[in-house]
Parts: sequence; structure tokens; C-alpha cells
Amino acid sequence: MKKRFWILALAALLFPLASFSQTGKADKDVKARRHKVKVLAEYPHDTKSYTQGLFFYDNHLWETTGQYGESCLNKLDLKTGKWKRKWKFQKRFFVEGSCVVDDRFFILTWMEHTCFVFSLKNPENKLKEIGRASYPTEGWGLTTDGKQLIMSDGSSNLYFMDKSSFYCTSKLKITLDGQPLEYLNELEYIGGRIWANVYLTDDIVIIDPKTGVVTDVIDCKGILPERLKTKTTDVLNGIAQDPSDGSIYITGKYWPKLYKITY
Repeated sequence: MKKRFWILALAALLFPLASFSQTGKADKDVKARRHKVKVLAEYPHDTKSYTQGLFFYDNHLWETTGQYGESCLNKLDLKTGKWKRKWKFQKRFFVEGSCVVDDRFFILTWMEHTCFVFSLKNPENKLKEIGRASYPTEGWGLTTDGKQLIMSDGSSNLYFMDKSSFYCTSKLKITLDGQPLEYLNELEYIGGRIWANVYLTDDIVIIDPKTGVVTDVIDCKGILPERLKTKTTDVLNGIAQDPSDGSIYITGKYWPKLYKITY
């Protein structure tokens, strides 16, 4: 498995992502619907967690956190916000977005061009690295529709990756009201649509994966009260849907709260 990932990852590096086929065609006449976020419940969140990826797996909430020397994969207790298990990465890696497909954890890094692939399905129930894949862009957000992986790199593009090889098969230009939308960050696939944080904003956008058009914008401004912010509080980031009941959760980097939301 590990050898296969390395070989196919090398093949991906030989072809710039810009060379892959462009999918979808934006409709400049489509105007995104605007919504205001509605909070249904709130939970504690670790203020030492620089949230990069957020997802549910095996009836638990999982989170990847960034920063050099602080990057981790955490298995969380939703009600308390405390981690049940923690796996740390080497100091030279800045961990980014993450997701699980076919019981495999895919975890991006920011500038290191490395996607880690882990498995928990082993007799020891330990997190084991089973491969690494490479990519020529920065790594930001990652999600899956169950058939393929979907990656962001901070640009207005999303990249569709083969889940077995991490080979990029196509890319999709994302537009909001007819204009390219950059700084696409953390991703989550919900109800046939791609949800994305827009870095440095309080907006979450909902994207049609066939056309790249943003159909809806959720304004999350003010969701974290000013009284709870500190000098280290950073931007909104992190979207996860609980598959058991469809509930959606969001948080931010170094935030003290995680919110169950709708719109």
C-alpha cells in the first residue's frame, strides 16, 4: 500500500494541477442566496487548537490542528471539548485539512506537499501510517463525497483526487456571483454540496460540485461573542456533519466554542 502511494504520488508531481481538465461551467447570472447562521447548541472547544480539519468518524468528532510544533490529530469528546486521543506530528510539518474515506485518514500539510494516509483498522487499534502522497500546490482543506477526495489550496480552484492514488483527475473553478472566489479553506461535503470556509472572512459558502457556482452564503459574523475573544482568537474555520443525524458543527482557530448550527 505504502509503495503504491509513493509511486502514484510521484506521477502526480510530473503533471502540474493546472493541466488537468476543468469541470463545470459557471453561470454568471446565478446570484447566491444569503443567509444568517442560527445557533442550535454550543459546546466547549480547546483554545489551544488551531483548527484546520473537522470531521466525524466512528461516532466521534475528529480534528486536525496546525502550526509548526503543534500539529496534531485529535479524537474529541464533543460534550467536553477535551481530546480522548492525540497524535502529534513532527515539528517540520504544518498540518491542514483532513477527512476519512474507506476507513483511511487523509491529512494534508500546508507547505510540505505531503498528504499522510493513516489507518485505525488493525488488531492493535493504533493509528498506523500506510502511505504518503505528494501534490505540487499548498494544502488547505480536504473532504470527500465518498467516491473521490476534494482539496482546496487557497485559490479559487477545488481539485478532485482519486481516493486510491491521490492523483488529481480534474479541477473546478469556484465563482460567487459570477466572480472567482479565492481563499477557499476547510471543506465538508454535505447533502450533495461542498461547504467551504472562506479564509479571513466570517462566511461559509455552499458550492454546486458540478458547476462550481456558489449557491448560498452563510453569514457567521458575531457567532463567537466579543467577550469570549482573546489575543490569540483567530478566524472561523472548521465544518463537520454528524452522519448519524445530519447535524452540522462549526468552530474556529483557537476558539473556546464549537457550535451546532443551521441557517
